[in-house]
Amino acid sequence: MEAESVAELPRGAQWQYEPKWDGFRCLLVRNGQRVRMQSKGGRDLVRYFPEVASAALALSAGSFTLDGELIIQREDGYAFDALLQRIHPAASRVKRLAGETPARFMAFDLLRSAETDIAALPLAKRRPALEKFAQRHFKGTDVFALSPKTRNYAEAKSWLQRVEDGHDGVVAKRLDLAYCSGTRDGMQKIKLLRSADCVVGGFRYAEKKQGRRKVIGSLLLGLYDESGLLHHVGFTSAIKTSDRPGLTDKFEKIISKSSFTGKTPGGPSRWSTKRSAEWQPVRPIHVVEVCYDHVSGDRFRHGTKILRWRPDKKPSQCRMEQLRQTSAKSHRKTAMEPDAR
Repeated sequence: MEAESVAELPRGAQWQYEPKWDGFRCLLVRNGQRVRMQSKGGRDLVRYFPEVASAALALSAGSFTLDGELIIQREDGYAFDALLQRIHPAASRVKRLAGETPARFMAFDLLRSAETDIAALPLAKRRPALEKFAQRHFKGTDVFALSPKTRNYAEAKSWLQRVEDGHDGVVAKRLDLAYCSGTRDGMQKIKLLRSADCVVGGFRYAEKKQGRRKVIGSLLLGLYDESGLLHHVGFTSAIKTSDRPGLTDKFEKIISKSSFTGKTPGGPSRWSTKRSAEWQPVRPIHVVEVCYDHVSGDRFRHGTKILRWRPDKKPSQCRMEQLRQTSAKSHRKTAMEPDAR
């Protein structure tokens, strides 16, 4: 189930609000002694979070499907960087980190319990089923927790004023809709920062060398349109000096003959400069989340800031629609009682 980015919280009796957790989205499926953990991009996460898989096998429920978020909490707060450290090929390192910084699973939806498939039920019925499931099966575990929810608009607004609780926004879900897998019809998200997940399609070298070598000065960002074309939409700025050698090593290894299949850097536009054509295309396999201020003409008006890398997402999930963030859509009234809060 995907979320549409909007600028304001929707309001009305048909909405339920939840924190938008700063972690890895995960569908966790248990069938007897088998556990599958699937990322938003379809990646198997079991090998990266073995402690969560083991905890799932220890639950008294033998068969279920949960939707939730993998998060890591330290003494000084939640740490997304610690999650990124888990996506590593060395099993020994993953095992060590699983002990040092164990992950938790914050459950916010129940799609199947035992042999009963409830994904087709409206959220108004799925949420009570999830709460009953958590009350029965989450006791005695530090790994699984029930994500908070509210139908109180004022409380949801207050969540947008703080980030210390491990969330970076609020998710609003339609209470009257089934689990809308693969669509954005039933869920909207409001983030504290305007950000977008982009594909790195190339880079430019910095004008000045670092030591005796050329290093990356900026990354070129792309998003896919509905027809599958990858369009250049902007660049990153202010890359830390200490990060440049590592990024250069990373992207020089995947330099290719082409990358962008739609609009390319250096094409006719008011942003063109003498250096616009001086860029290196790379294979579009890496996803990065960037923070931006304004969008104009389907591209970032200014340079963006790197927030974090997203190995949990597929490049194909980085779509142009992220740039068309609007106010929350109004939906038709439902038969639910008016929300007076």
